[in-house]
Amino acid sequence: MSIKIKRFACNQLYENCYVLSTPGRCVAIDPGFHGEAQLRELYDYLSGEGLKLEAILLTHAHFDHVIGVKAIQERFGVPVYMNPADEKILPEDVIYTDTLGIKGFDPSFKWTGVDWGDELELAGIRFRAIASPGHTPGGTSWYCESEGALFTGDTLFAGTIGRSDFPYSDYDAEMEAILKNLMPLPGSTVVYPGHGDTTTIGRERVTNPFLEPFNEKEEPFDPDLPGIEIHPFQ
Repeated sequence: MSIKIKRFACNQLYENCYVLSTPGRCVAIDPGFHGEAQLRELYDYLSGEGLKLEAILLTHAHFDHVIGVKAIQERFGVPVYMNPADEKILPEDVIYTDTLGIKGFDPSFKWTGVDWGDELELAGIRFRAIASPGHTPGGTSWYCESEGALFTGDTLFAGTIGRSDFPYSDYDAEMEAILKNLMPLPGSTVVYPGHGDTTTIGRERVTNPFLEPFNEKEEPFDPDLPGIEIHPFQ
């Protein structure tokens, strides 16, 4: 079964929210929608496509990835899945949003804890929670093996890795997670990061300067990535 992936570039930090859908059903990953205009774009998309939102998955709890969760959960009554180690990030989010002058953030959404290694089937799509701590303690990459798709949040990007200078960040844990848990995935796996463009595991093995000890020059990779529908907010 093929799934459709639509990307929304959300809030002031251009955070990527992904809506994964099968006919009539969908899941949102990291809904960072900020303000009524951005939320309306999401609602109009779901209505226009005839999609029922069934769940929200979080890669981690930084505010730019979760700022839309409360409003969406109140509207649709959907469960939110997050690793419990990131619960302590939410009070820090309020400090950051206040400092940046970002209004309307409410971290009091209800969430269900998931452990690394858990598998969830949502909207007809099977996800596996892969341990990706380091950027945050509970960082989680969501892997759809059947689709060859990996949603890495702020752990792995095209050509770089997530910052580790925030409270509760851990550079060593991040590097260990990337090298042990993400790099062994098939090279053709498409990486959908929390910011910026898509890449592949194979490409990062070869070209990512932060993974230089791991770089394998013989690793083949296809420079042409599958397209996704992108909705950048104006």
